[in-house]
Amino acid sequence: MTLPDQLTLARALAVPVVVVLFAWDFTDHLYWATVVFAVAMATDQVDGWLARRWNQTSAFGSLLDPIADKVLVLATLVMLIAQGVAPAWMVAAIVAREIAVSGLRLAALERGVVMGARDLGKLKTWVQTLAAVVAGLQAAGAWDTDVAWWVLLAATILTWISGLDYARVAPRVLRGERAAT
Repeated sequence: MTLPDQLTLARALAVPVVVVLFAWDFTDHLYWATVVFAVAMATDQVDGWLARRWNQTSAFGSLLDPIADKVLVLATLVMLIAQGVAPAWMVAAIVAREIAVSGLRLAALERGVVMGARDLGKLKTWVQTLAAVVAGLQAAGAWDTDVAWWVLLAATILTWISGLDYARVAPRVLRGERAAT
């Protein structure tokens, strides 16, 4: 297993650690949960860069990478609902889009077509990550103002814009045509 694949696997294995850190009440647990989440998500940038630089892309990494990202971000956002900083309706909207686009990508895969990551989808992941970090820090008491609500709103809106972008290109991709980036 290559180092990029190991980093992707580590990100997937960080999910239960982050969930437990958010749930387990001890001094500064919300800071710890947020830091572990942020470090785990930073490996996404590193593993992709290393895989391209070292020409070590793999089917395992290509399959697990987006799943690890989605599960880690979504699990963190769900845990932040209980902390009172992530509105449930925003998290539900984000989860719904993720399921819809994953279903669309599976439908394409059944037709032998791979729907690659779109630029808006990559940006969406990082805005969701930023929103989760801001919300985690707010839950931990880093600041009193409700910054998280606004960053989460931006993430929710961008998430749906990205989803609509996938829906826009899906008919062409499903017919085997190349989608413009």
